[in-house]
Amino acid sequence: MQREHWERTYGEHPGMYGEEPSGPAVHAAGVFRAAGAREVLELGAGHGRDALYFAREGFSVLAIDFSPVGLEQLRTAAVAQGVAGRVTTVVHDVRGPLPFADASVDAVFAHMLLCMALSTREIRALVAEVRRVLRPGGGFVYTVRHTGDAHYRAGTGHGDDIWEHGGFAVHFFPRGLVDALAGGWDLLEVHAFEEGGLPRRLWRVTQTLPG
Repeated sequence: MQREHWERTYGEHPGMYGEEPSGPAVHAAGVFRAAGAREVLELGAGHGRDALYFAREGFSVLAIDFSPVGLEQLRTAAVAQGVAGRVTTVVHDVRGPLPFADASVDAVFAHMLLCMALSTREIRALVAEVRRVLRPGGGFVYTVRHTGDAHYRAGTGHGDDIWEHGGFAVHFFPRGLVDALAGGWDLLEVHAFEEGGLPRRLWRVTQTLPG
């Protein structure tokens, strides 16, 4: 259901999020650069505004998404921006194991991917996969909409803090889930911010794998 929603959305609205990087991506680039990262894995890259930004900043980028339409738009833009050689795209559903070897990635970024229509069990499994593929000392920056958001408890409830509004399902995070996901990590920051016209209320979480 949500895969079809995103395929249709990207098809009808190419480059729907614009070309400018998100604020969290700019933050993440600084965190990753300071840690000496050279490669960034972006989960849920969509049409690629943040993946392309990382590439322009000199990182090699692995961009994964379950939407072939979005990734096709990303590849086209990478060619136009002259960074195609630094971008690799992979069609993948994050509800399955990540298609990368243990300790093979320098850094991981995910803007609003963890708060898609994933169950708490699936979110925990995904973060465990991030931990598996990250090298020791690697950074993980992600953002999620939280339970203080205006759309929390609005629309159709699906249980497990997942609410659907306008065909778009979101898993809203309580703070306890952020803390639970940071178990075994070094949690550096949980930064509250707002984005968009509603506005959406989010946390930007920065944590590193002990190395």
